Amino acid sequence: MSEHKYDALKIENQLCFPLYACSREIIKRYKPFLDKLDLTYTQYIAMMILWDRKSAMVKELGEALFLDSGTLTPLLKKLEAKGLVTRRRDDRDERNLIVSLTPEGEALREEALAVPPQIAACVSLTPEEADRLYRLLYKMMGREVVEQ
Repeated sequence: MSEHKYDALKIENQLCFPLYACSREIIKRYKPFLDKLDLTYTQYIAMMILWDRKSAMVKELGEALFLDSGTLTPLLKKLEAKGLVTRRRDDRDERNLIVSLTPEGEALREEALAVPPQIAACVSLTPEEADRLYRLLYKMMGREVVEQ
């Protein structure tokens, strides 16, 4: 029996592994910058959606961030405890929970402006390579590319 039949099971032949490892490495690189904002990476990406939209339903946040409610609910409770967001039931449909920025959450946006260039300095990709990778990753996720 040929050992070649098992090549598909070698970690170096898996697309998922470098994606997984790279994701962990990038999040690790974010940590010192986000510590200054008192945010975890997941809190940061939730705040990015809210900085853009000002408010959103929890369901919309989950879809945008690929997070389930089991992950999102404790995250939003922590952001609320920090005074960065409020959560309230939708007047039109009480099944929906709306998350909105507080003035403190909005103000944190200014401090967060320092993060993207700091991360860019930590990643050894040319702008063209970064754009290509961005487009390929969105393609893999089955999502339209968000023009930058």
